[in-house]
Amino acid sequence: MMTSQQTEQPYPFVDIYDEDEADRVFLMSKPTCFVILGKPGVGKKTLARKLAQIWKCTLVDALELIDENITAETEYGLKSKELLYQGQSIPEELLIKMLLNKIESPEVIHFGYVLCDFPSVSEEYMSIPEQIEMIRNAKLKPDFLINIKCPDYDLCQRVSGQRQHPETGQIYQREEWDPDIIEKRKKKRKEPRKTTEEEEEEEEEEEEEETSEAIADQLMLTEILPNLVHRPEDFLENIEDSVAVYKDIMLRPLEELMAEQDSQYLIELDGNKSAEELLATVIARLQSMGLRNGALITKLQSAEEEMLDGLENDELFRVLASYKLVAPRYRWRRSRWGRACPVALKCGEIVMGSTDYALGFLGKMYTISTEEAMKEFMLNPRPYLLPPMPLPPCKVLVFGPSLSGRSTLCGLVANHYQGKVLDMDVLLKTQYEQARIELIEETRNEATQTGINKVKEKLEVERMLQEQAAAFTQDITDKEQDDYEESLITDERSSVLPSVSTFTSQKERDAIKEEDENEEIASSQTAEQTESSGQPGILEVSSDHPEVQEMVQKAIEAAMLSPILLPSEMYADALEEAIVELSKTNKDRYPEAAEKGGWVVDNFPPLTEHWAALSERGLLPDIVICLKNAERNGRVLINRLYLASKEEVDAKIIKRLIDEALKKKQEEEETRRELQEMLRLQAEESAEDRESMDFLEHPSASESQSKIHSGAESGQIVQPTDSALTKEKEKSGESVETEGQLDEVQRSMDSKEQPKTESTEHLETEEKPQSEHEQLKSIASELV
Repeated sequence: MMTSQQTEQPYPFVDIYDEDEADRVFLMSKPTCFVILGKPGVGKKTLARKLAQIWKCTLVDALELIDENITAETEYGLKSKELLYQGQSIPEELLIKMLLNKIESPEVIHFGYVLCDFPSVSEEYMSIPEQIEMIRNAKLKPDFLINIKCPDYDLCQRVSGQRQHPETGQIYQREEWDPDIIEKRKKKRKEPRKTTEEEEEEEEEEEEEETSEAIADQLMLTEILPNLVHRPEDFLENIEDSVAVYKDIMLRPLEELMAEQDSQYLIELDGNKSAEELLATVIARLQSMGLRNGALITKLQSAEEEMLDGLENDELFRVLASYKLVAPRYRWRRSRWGRACPVALKCGEIVMGSTDYALGFLGKMYTISTEEAMKEFMLNPRPYLLPPMPLPPCKVLVFGPSLSGRSTLCGLVANHYQGKVLDMDVLLKTQYEQARIELIEETRNEATQTGINKVKEKLEVERMLQEQAAAFTQDITDKEQDDYEESLITDERSSVLPSVSTFTSQKERDAIKEEDENEEIASSQTAEQTESSGQPGILEVSSDHPEVQEMVQKAIEAAMLSPILLPSEMYADALEEAIVELSKTNKDRYPEAAEKGGWVVDNFPPLTEHWAALSERGLLPDIVICLKNAERNGRVLINRLYLASKEEVDAKIIKRLIDEALKKKQEEEETRRELQEMLRLQAEESAEDRESMDFLEHPSASESQSKIHSGAESGQIVQPTDSALTKEKEKSGESVETEGQLDEVQRSMDSKEQPKTESTEHLETEEKPQSEHEQLKSIASELV
């Protein structure tokens, strides 16, 4: 069979009255195609032209193809033009190539075609069976075969009476130009007619038609008839030869072709009838079969109408809906594409259409972006409207914090639109590793230099503190020495044994003088070393110092965990390269998929300079998804983060609690020591005050004490007096009182420390330190 007319519906339970389903069925249906057969000059081309105009399909004729290709300056048109300029005929091979190219064009795929004067009688390039087989195997097979039959005599008489106007190329039949026939029509119009009242209105209309015919006949006789010519192919003998050749060569293969055709799709017409009658017969047959002619595309706004670019979408479509109504009180409706251009969307881009290119098709409105896109849409809108369109091109970029479901969402979106996830961490893996190595090396150098400087500063501070401590000690020593000398002078005056005191003081003076000389020598040597080093007070510290290495190690560990951010150009280059590679395989996603789109970007930095780099390269996504958790202060994300590293977080929490407990205990111990020191100082001050008071009240006791000390130094035993023993007892009484105060402080501290944390008790049980009460008693005994 040559045709594929009634295909079985794949979805038998689909509602055929659903509007979207009806549009889908129409867009996926095959357009109606016709082939008109018949003897030469039988009127095939005239019927084909009228049928193409009424049924909204494309006429495919040899002369039309030549003119069209020459006008469009195609490859075939330029060759044909060159041959015609040389006075040669166009070869059959070139005509067949132009015919096949026309049948496979977008316009014919949407509207269908009417083919006439084919197969050709000439077998210069292909035989007639080969031509018929070529039509059978065409992309769009013909649905209807229309055969115009006419007796040979009638055909020869009609064709031989044809005349052509040389300027317009229009062909006139004998009834239109023969003066005798025109005169007979005039006489017939002048004859009176007896009619009734009901026929008066019809007579008036006929009179108007006759008047117009009379004017046309007069124009024919005066202006057209003198210019008409008789073509050689219309000579009687030539037409008879053409009919004979047709019968000998072509009639038999065509009869076989028509015998194979389904009789329902074979239309046979009487060639003696006029072209209008033949057309009416064909249209009635097509309508009886419930066929639908091609849907035209209407341009809604012309250049003379007002501009509508400034209107919002709702107002814009409301105004466009009233232009060039589909039918009275039937306005255009909005399509699922909205204002997006269907042609651009099919190519993988979302571009808003312009009102200058607003079109109406199948009762809906579409806005096209450019004039070239409008031409493509008007030739064949089916590829741009068929499912799965309108489908977004899938240019998506997803932002979001860690564990927000960003990567999962990217995978789901890519799977839904049959796209691919472009993970920037994977695309830039090599660059990340190189940047990490460079960062570690840079961090190592910086940390080494910083560590050396810090260690030097630390050592310098320690040296300065030591010098300050030595100076402070020296000051104290000098002060004590001065006090001691003053006391010796006082003792000399009051001493019973002046010779012993004098000997001792002289010896001590010699020792002090010797120490001063030694210190001066050491200081002079230190100054000489400092001057010889060139940098006074600066010590040499290398990178192998333990403290420096510890700082470097900590800095490297922090650098290993810190995020790496590459320059924006690297991200743009990697993404562009990945998109170019993806576009090569994008057409395999689904039938007639676009080259552009089909990608979902993950792990892209949400920074201004990186976004500007994408804008410069033309890589901006159509959709940006930002994931955030604004409810309950991000509790969901915090919970996910905790569950992801539960063991590590729990260990850090326990460590923090233990550190806090130890710190609290240390602070309490320091507070206790400070309090004890304060009480000790108070006790010492009170003891000194009492000694001074006793000295003022009983100077003899102090003289006896000095005698005892001087006697001990000289090796003599001096017995203390009763007053001295009394003083010692008083001092011991003061020590007992101080110990009592410390016991009271200890009891108060013990009462405060009763509520303790479990972690502190655990640590106390492991360490088992000495009880604080015993420590305080030992301190008190030392103070006594």
